[in-house]
Amino acid sequence: MTMTAETTSANTSDVYRSPEELPNIVSIDDHIVEPPTLWQDRLPVALKEQGPRVVRERVGYYGTPAGADDPAAQWSDVWYYDGMRIPTLRIWASAGLREALTPDGEVDLRLSDAVGMTYDELRPGCFEPEACVADMQRNGVDASLGFPNLILRFCGQLFLDAPDKALALTCVQAYNDWLMEQWQPLGRGRLYGATLIPLWDPLAAAAEVRRNAARGARAVCFSEIPAWLGLPSLHSGEWDPFFDACAETGTVVAIHIGSSSTSRSTSDDAPPLLSVANLYTNSSLSLSDFLLSGVFVRFARLRIAYAETQAGWIPYIVDRLDTMWRADHTFMRTGHLPEPPSHYYRDHVWSCLFDDRVAIERLLDRIGPDRVCFETDFPHADSNWPNSKRAAFECLAGLDRVTTGAIMRTNAMDLLRIAESDLGS
Repeated sequence: MTMTAETTSANTSDVYRSPEELPNIVSIDDHIVEPPTLWQDRLPVALKEQGPRVVRERVGYYGTPAGADDPAAQWSDVWYYDGMRIPTLRIWASAGLREALTPDGEVDLRLSDAVGMTYDELRPGCFEPEACVADMQRNGVDASLGFPNLILRFCGQLFLDAPDKALALTCVQAYNDWLMEQWQPLGRGRLYGATLIPLWDPLAAAAEVRRNAARGARAVCFSEIPAWLGLPSLHSGEWDPFFDACAETGTVVAIHIGSSSTSRSTSDDAPPLLSVANLYTNSSLSLSDFLLSGVFVRFARLRIAYAETQAGWIPYIVDRLDTMWRADHTFMRTGHLPEPPSHYYRDHVWSCLFDDRVAIERLLDRIGPDRVCFETDFPHADSNWPNSKRAAFECLAGLDRVTTGAIMRTNAMDLLRIAESDLGS
């Protein structure tokens, strides 16, 4: 699909006039809350006690352990694994929940996103495939790519941090087995899971990509900046076996914001909003890594997709890299790139957005209308569920129907190799 600036600005007769007229969404960024018995059901008996398991406990704010006499304590299902403790918090899955206000108009912290919750309080659609499809139906979503949630983190950093790497590999494989054997099949062609890899071993990662691709995996999680996780950089060449496997099998490298376990701020007393609003800088550095590393030169069929990054930042960094490539200063070390970085961007990179009017109104022709997808981020706190089509209507206002349909649906279907006939009822 090739579109230009002329095709994205429409006459009033060629635009959608209401959210109800829009096509259904294919979202490339949603999240699966890992089921409480996933590893206990799938690990060998000898590993169950060491593997991830849930214990119901009373917790305080942000899941801190709470005493029996703490009046603010609430029940939470707390994950334990290899010396780590991860409490379940509302922020993991806020869809369908509302913060309550006290009579004075303050947020009731007992019902805020930072307090604990149990699986009994979660929407079943967060972790049960059939219920997830029902929630998608309500939201006008035909298909969804699900990343792991805040237990595993967005590219499986939990298992990278675990001391016992043999156990961690077994746990990675058990998660992928659940995706391929339960999540996707029970989703009837509408649910797709972003698989995990053993991040600490690129050769084993390549083998896991091939194992999962053979049974229907379309995407695999990867870190936006692996060096920030203490792993080899893209410039080292050590990830080449992994990228080769992804290119060979057509597996999309799915890169979620925050998958480097790092966010930047200007000071300790800056508001959290500052850090959240500038998370795109991680993606800008990540895209620069990919474009300058020569990965796309070596793997011509490799495709990557950025999730929850928005897109308005892309034209600047790509143009800036092109300018520096053309300058060809020796210290910039770009001689291994036969073509300017923008050449590789066009062939290899997708992004997704849910609220980026700058990208849509001013920069879409530079980003590429066929390289942008839409997301719902279900069931996170900033998800637009169950009003994602209204969010799309507002975000994509003014685009012609063809371009709107591409961003909401067909770009993602092309990227993930989903045919209309794949989508079950």
